[in-house]
Amino acid sequence: MLKLNNTDIHLAQRASDKTEAIKSLANSLSAKGLVDDAYVSGMLDRENQNSTFLGNGIAIPHGTTDTRSMVKTTGVAIHHYPNGVDWADGNTVYLAIGIAAKSDEHLSILKQLTKVLGADGVEDRLRESKSEEEIIALLSGEVQFEADFDASLIQLDFPASDMVQMSAVAAGLLKNTGCAENAFVADIVTKSPTHLGKGLWLVGCEKHVTRSGLSFVSTANDCQFENQPVRALLAFSACNGAHQALLNNLSKIVFSNDQDKLLNADVDQLLTLLKGDDATGSQAATSDNQAVFKIKNAHGLHARPGAMLVAEAKKFESNIRVANLDGDAKPVNAKSLMKVIALGVKHGHQLQFTAEGPDASVALESIGKAISSGLGEG
Repeated sequence: MLKLNNTDIHLAQRASDKTEAIKSLANSLSAKGLVDDAYVSGMLDRENQNSTFLGNGIAIPHGTTDTRSMVKTTGVAIHHYPNGVDWADGNTVYLAIGIAAKSDEHLSILKQLTKVLGADGVEDRLRESKSEEEIIALLSGEVQFEADFDASLIQLDFPASDMVQMSAVAAGLLKNTGCAENAFVADIVTKSPTHLGKGLWLVGCEKHVTRSGLSFVSTANDCQFENQPVRALLAFSACNGAHQALLNNLSKIVFSNDQDKLLNADVDQLLTLLKGDDATGSQAATSDNQAVFKIKNAHGLHARPGAMLVAEAKKFESNIRVANLDGDAKPVNAKSLMKVIALGVKHGHQLQFTAEGPDASVALESIGKAISSGLGEG
């Protein structure tokens, strides 16, 4: 895990272009004793090979594999550009993270950044940051951009006999995961939930909340509330706007009269439906649209080979998912650099690709060839 401190960050920097910014970052890395002075050549070469812009105003300049011998100690230097730096192709960088990595330690750095890269509002917050502490809080995930919602916040087929029990369980899940305090549970059970149709109910509270989150509880029993069936209850804890994306997805499902999709879903399907991820290809697939390839790159899927893999997947119309069989094995969108990096793929890891669409078989064949050829690293 990347541990940042104030000395890693240089506020209010200026650069006329990305070349000047990279040279400045290299100087900072060298001044900290992390790299040799010549490391800058590797950083510039890497940028020429493939842009290190990741999204949300963040770039991660770093050296090539040929210049790893110039790294003395793994570390970072972070330059903040409130006026932005043109990073080419219409991309503007407000935070450039210069990385010195002796082997594949930078993969953990990239993985840590994935929540920041995928959240709305990060770019503006980075641009407007006034202190090192603000930037550290953003990069370390202390600032919440997405409401908490995972398997620990889901309870299926609980033997509840009334709404009070449903509310207590739903609120308890939020309390147990650190989203709310004890008093939150007492507040929730006294509230009257809103019926969303077909036995799906919604309740929420802003008091005694520490993090925004969502819980889902379904009942195995036949019970009613206000003469309406009760099949499942969604409970929100809200202390910021982080829950809005989940609410928007829920609203779309209700507006389309698709409540049954939630009511009949398993845990993985609930997460997919409410988080809005494309589930295409996440189910078991036949050999015609599924393939497994081993990553040959000595340092795994860092920025450049990761970007090459994503670029290859984007050539095709089919929906393409990828899972790291040597990781948590949950499939993600192969056309999203952020999600591919989050897989934490190292040398020798096996990736399972699933494609659904008119060019699925061609896509898998092409991806296999790209991986076999080294994804731009030979």
